[in-house]
Amino acid sequence: MSYIEFKNIKKSYDGENLVLKDLTLSIEEGHLVTLLGPSGCGKSTLLRSLAGFESLDSGTITINGKDITNLPPGKREIGMVFQQYSLFPNMTVSENIAFGLKMKKLDKTIIKEKVARMIDIVDLKGKEATYPKELSGGQKQRVALARAIVNEPKVLLLDEPLSAIDAQLRKTLQKQIRRIQKELNITTIFVTHDQDEAMILSDVVHVMNQGKVEQSGKPTEIYTHPKTHFVASFMGNYNVLAPQQFEQLSGMKKDANIAIRPEVIDSSKTPFEQDEERYTLAGKVVDQSTSGNILSYYVDCSGVNLRVDELYRSFNLFKVGEEVHLSFEKRNCLEV
Repeated sequence: MSYIEFKNIKKSYDGENLVLKDLTLSIEEGHLVTLLGPSGCGKSTLLRSLAGFESLDSGTITINGKDITNLPPGKREIGMVFQQYSLFPNMTVSENIAFGLKMKKLDKTIIKEKVARMIDIVDLKGKEATYPKELSGGQKQRVALARAIVNEPKVLLLDEPLSAIDAQLRKTLQKQIRRIQKELNITTIFVTHDQDEAMILSDVVHVMNQGKVEQSGKPTEIYTHPKTHFVASFMGNYNVLAPQQFEQLSGMKKDANIAIRPEVIDSSKTPFEQDEERYTLAGKVVDQSTSGNILSYYVDCSGVNLRVDELYRSFNLFKVGEEVHLSFEKRNCLEV
């Protein structure tokens, strides 16, 4: 049996438009699982339903075989970190982390030991007596994380906790969250709309769309083998071609849409040799953009636009308006 089970979950806010549509989902113990999808797809609602902050229209939620569907939040043994840090401004770092332990009326010695361990785990030594206004965004987020896990919850929920943090710090905190999760072996559900974040953090990714799970699997599986048009268009900037577009490019008839990752398309200034295992074609560069060390070309191939991603290598650059030859393996053309 899976550790967390969502069964036939339905949730609406007005009695008509379902936010969660008969959703069923299983999560294994000790995994870091990401709910990935665009705004409004239901991922945060599902998280809040698990935490007890949203009631369900129907369905059940169990943790380790225990039905928690109607339990109040305080009885669910769940820790949660939101986008907002929600730290107590008049409390120090240590006092913020200790707050939940004091509410449980634990012995002061035990509280001190637990807080010290959390300070060590989230790498905040020397900040114990510091107030939130004196902390950076990343430090505040780590205090919020420590406060959520110091009570040793059965499940940790992270609702887009890094969305307000700059890109460089975000990468650092992603690594720290993953390290802490593994160290404590705590079952964790992370909500994000960022595909890269999901790929970096997750044991399993559940891609959500319009209140349902479109596809579940390991990050590499989701990325390399999308099963639906939505997943292909949401993950990795796939080129998604209608059947008639693909036939126009390749001469091959297909009944389904075809998805091609931009990085599997090779480009050259000279024609490629013909190969039975590959498609070869020519086009014209109509636009380009850069992201880090990736250079993306947008190529018009007889009226069909393809995105082609290349490592930024100065000896193989194309200009807008220049003719380019493309080639990609037939096995990389996925039906979605």
